[in-house]
Amino acid sequence: AGGEDGPSVQATPGRAEVFATVVDTFLEKLVAAGSYQKFANCYRCFYKLQPEVTRSIYDQFISQLQTSVKDEIQEVKNEGNLELLFNSLDKMVEEAKNQEEPAWRPSGIPEEDIRSAMVPYLLKHRSYLRKILKEKEEENRKVAESVLAGRNRIGELQQLIQARKHAWQ
Repeated sequence: AGGEDGPSVQATPGRAEVFATVVDTFLEKLVAAGSYQKFANCYRCFYKLQPEVTRSIYDQFISQLQTSVKDEIQEVKNEGNLELLFNSLDKMVEEAKNQEEPAWRPSGIPEEDIRSAMVPYLLKHRSYLRKILKEKEEENRKVAESVLAGRNRIGELQQLIQARKHAWQ
């Protein structure tokens, strides 16, 4: 039962907190990997002469390293607006919990994946274009009828003009 409590507790914090925890864990492991003993072994001659100075240099180095890494991570978070993105992602995940149908997953075959994504869009677009085509054909038919009616009217007027011209002469 104790093993099951761990993942559920870690699943509840937001991604921003998880990211911060990952960064902190990374720093701890980085400091552990660069232990004082390893540092002293690298600079053994200096350590033998002045162990207190070696310790002071190591402490300053680790402090500067941690500060530098934290500053870089914070800069990445600020530039990428990660806090907002993490919160947005948390919100999407929360909203997706109510969805009953499974989310789309890639098949691993790019051609099929793009086809499955594009075909519905293209079919919808084709339907839209067919609708527009029918509307334009109907509009053209009405315009053609109007033109023919206009030509007929012109023909009738020409005949009327001719008839009046003959009657006047």
